[in-house]
Amino acid sequence: MLRIDFPIATARLILRPFRPEDAEDVCDYQGRPDVARFMRWEPRGPEDVRVAVEQMARETELASDGDCLSLAVVEPGTGTVVGQVELVLLSAEHRQGELGCVFHPAHQGKGFATEAAFAVLRLGFDALGLHRVVGRCHADNAASAGLLERLGMRREARFIGTEFFKGAWRDDLVYAMLRQEWLSPAARRSTSRAPEAGTGTCP
Repeated sequence: MLRIDFPIATARLILRPFRPEDAEDVCDYQGRPDVARFMRWEPRGPEDVRVAVEQMARETELASDGDCLSLAVVEPGTGTVVGQVELVLLSAEHRQGELGCVFHPAHQGKGFATEAAFAVLRLGFDALGLHRVVGRCHADNAASAGLLERLGMRREARFIGTEFFKGAWRDDLVYAMLRQEWLSPAARRSTSRAPEAGTGTCP
């Protein structure tokens, strides 16, 4: 089991477990059609968000395959939850994980998604000792694809017609990074590089 000392501080953000009182901030972005566009859920109302936040608040450990660590991304100056990041333990035996994130469009262009996702990669590779971390996104989601590329992840595949998704067949992009790539000098770049042009939503 991976035990983590919370909160996790980055240069400009705090990553911590969700709390019930985060529901209002989460509703501000999960309720938006532009955020839900590439997600497997439709825009969520306050009650659906409350249930989702309660579930995420319980996702604080990676003990067995399929467990998800969900973290609220908080801007310290305002205390506002600006997004969420997650790490799923796909296989403990094979040390495989998956990165995911959703961010409020109002906070795009600041590098927040890159900074928070980089912290989750560090957690996966350095603390958990994962061998491989993947990131997936809808093929039309240029913002998420750009985020995964900025993190130094390689595009490995484009899967065609994976499911009938919101009225059309969905294609998926798969990115990945291995531990040896993470440890290479090129991957150890600062997260203060050019901010993202859009907001990541994975998948």
